[in-house]
Amino acid sequence: MNAAVRAVVRMGIYVGAKVYFIHEGYQGMVDGGDNIKEAKWESVSSMLQVGGTVIGSARCKDFRTHEGRLKAAHNLVQRDITNLCVIGGDGSLTGANLFREEWSSLLEELLQQGLIDEEATQRNSELHIVGMVGSIDNDFCGTDMTIGTDSALHRIIEVVDAIMTTAQSHQRTFVLEVMGRHCGYLALVSALACGADWVFIPEMPPEDGWEDNMCQKLSEIRSRGSRLNIIIVAEGATDRQGQHITSDFVKDLVVRRLGFDTRVTILGHVQRGGTPSAFDRILASRMGVEAVLALLEASANTPACVVSLVGNQAVRLPLMECVQMTQEVQKAMDEKKFDEAVRLRGRSFENNLSTYRLLSFRKSSFNVAVMNVGAPAAGMNAAVRSAVRVGITEGHKMFAVNDGFEGFYKGQIKEIKWGDVGGWTGQGGSLLGTKRTLPGKHLDKIAEQMRIHNINALLVVGGFEAFESILQLYVARADYEEFCIPMCILPATISNNVPGTDLSLGADTSLNAIVETCDRIKQSASGTKRRVFIIETMGGYCGYLATVGGLAAGADTVYIYEEPFDIRDLQANVEHLTEKMKTSIQRGTGAQNCNENFTTDFIYQLYSEEGRGVFDCRKNILGHMQQGGAPSPFDRNFGTKIAAKAMQWITRTLKESYKGGRVFANSEETACLLGMRRRTLVFQPVAQLRDETDFVHRIPKEQWWLKLRPLMKILAKYKTSYDVSDSGQLEHVTRVRPKDSNTSTAI
Repeated sequence: MNAAVRAVVRMGIYVGAKVYFIHEGYQGMVDGGDNIKEAKWESVSSMLQVGGTVIGSARCKDFRTHEGRLKAAHNLVQRDITNLCVIGGDGSLTGANLFREEWSSLLEELLQQGLIDEEATQRNSELHIVGMVGSIDNDFCGTDMTIGTDSALHRIIEVVDAIMTTAQSHQRTFVLEVMGRHCGYLALVSALACGADWVFIPEMPPEDGWEDNMCQKLSEIRSRGSRLNIIIVAEGATDRQGQHITSDFVKDLVVRRLGFDTRVTILGHVQRGGTPSAFDRILASRMGVEAVLALLEASANTPACVVSLVGNQAVRLPLMECVQMTQEVQKAMDEKKFDEAVRLRGRSFENNLSTYRLLSFRKSSFNVAVMNVGAPAAGMNAAVRSAVRVGITEGHKMFAVNDGFEGFYKGQIKEIKWGDVGGWTGQGGSLLGTKRTLPGKHLDKIAEQMRIHNINALLVVGGFEAFESILQLYVARADYEEFCIPMCILPATISNNVPGTDLSLGADTSLNAIVETCDRIKQSASGTKRRVFIIETMGGYCGYLATVGGLAAGADTVYIYEEPFDIRDLQANVEHLTEKMKTSIQRGTGAQNCNENFTTDFIYQLYSEEGRGVFDCRKNILGHMQQGGAPSPFDRNFGTKIAAKAMQWITRTLKESYKGGRVFANSEETACLLGMRRRTLVFQPVAQLRDETDFVHRIPKEQWWLKLRPLMKILAKYKTSYDVSDSGQLEHVTRVRPKDSNTSTAI
């Protein structure tokens, strides 16, 4: 929430508005006085890394009454506040909409009571409202993610990782209860991210007789050599009859039926706390800026909107449509229409559930090889685990290739079974081993190994080298029939420089590692005034890590290859920092990515020389710690989902290309990269992606995140142009509309 507050304040000041904090939520708006204070640029310094909300939040009974809303209106009119940015759940946002609908009648009443004059009534005749959803449950329809959800998942996964070590040592079963009274998102995604054996969520209660099924599955898992079981229960989980399923009930069941040593852990409010994740900081910053733009463009006829994230795009949706749809989910659950409830939750929730089901049930025909290529990236192991288990479920024999194409031509290929990938989801790096070697020089030997092991399809998890490798194999199909098989790449690289995808596996974990280090550096700087840090990130010629890491860490400037800069820019940056040191914020951060001549050392020496007497300078080269340790919840989940989708594509393509007793696939569509494009996962032929790629600098020719750079500059107080045409447009929720839409007509 603090990142959102910071973005609203800074963007508001940037566009020339007067910005006010309202402390303690609606209670502060009703009470007025010191609860409503003007915010300055410096007021939101050092807020990015703080959890919770520094302006406070409170439940407010007064605001639910007409008298309370009248007082609140009076307090706003006294300060000429006519634009309201509300960060909260559906209750807070519904309250804001009601307040807006009543606004003109409230002003009329204040005028009659003599509390305001006619001029004030005219000046404040319209109230514009925009909402941002802050909820760790991710229970608001219309947005893929709400502010706080990713950070809550981080807390859950930290606990699960810690529990798994003790559970394995003692051969225990752990029942974990996570938040989610009405929404099972946290339970479902954490179950995917840690490879849980069973999950209970409110939207999809287990079938009758689940007790027998669960116990049978747990004992099967133990008999395959696993030393632990993890069961995740959402606090609002029920059975089909609406009876509550508690964590204690599940524990007693396991002990009674199976005799396993079982423990319960209730995570409680730990999930709400702690430092926000990199994703949450970026999401909230983007939403905050978008909210200000939405308020600027609002007119009397514009419905109150909520800023949402769909794919990697910020969009605006009519507030009451989203609220209505959120209520429809609960209505569907109450009426036991569970499939409808899942559908209304949105595509992201549906995909998570279908992936979990796919991984949960076991059902042989083709041989499929899976391998890692390039530098290690967090999430690779989660992808391999998912691919292996989904492949076995689909009836294939799965083969693991060690050490990339180097291991391939040396024959380091062996069958990999269901139990071999147990516990892989939370492991960082690459357990299969990975090398940057391209197949080009060893095509004969690779073709021979494919013949020996009768490999019918190939799944490659890796970065730019993986893309180049499959391209080489695709081109070599003309000479080697062995390469005429379905081939698929899952992009995995911290640099996020693979063409055909907006996001790569490992980049989120890397961003969190960068942000964590920057937080510590800023902390050390806060004790030593007037200090500037130059931080070097990885990424080769791709400025993704530097830019997005800089946005999440609150950097003053970020130098990247894609946006050329010269000595005049460096001079302007030094002058900007010199001015900053005269304010109460006496520290600065700069991130540097790639330039042959303007190296980190050069920039450090320039700043040191130019800043002499004003600030001193330090440099940090983050190095390989950016590859991260344990993968973030996003990377675990993303790896699990895309690998499952890729295996389903491989199965389908194998069936289509199986003719005359053998697999033969040589069309463009049978050598693909599975990438995230805007809102959807898309299979794209590598042959077509060739034209979108700058092979010299190993980057795509077009990169979506460059649009975030003006936003980063604005939040660091640089004068720049933020192209409003790129802001989110108002869209309608495109799910099933209920029959009686009285609320819609009132908007």
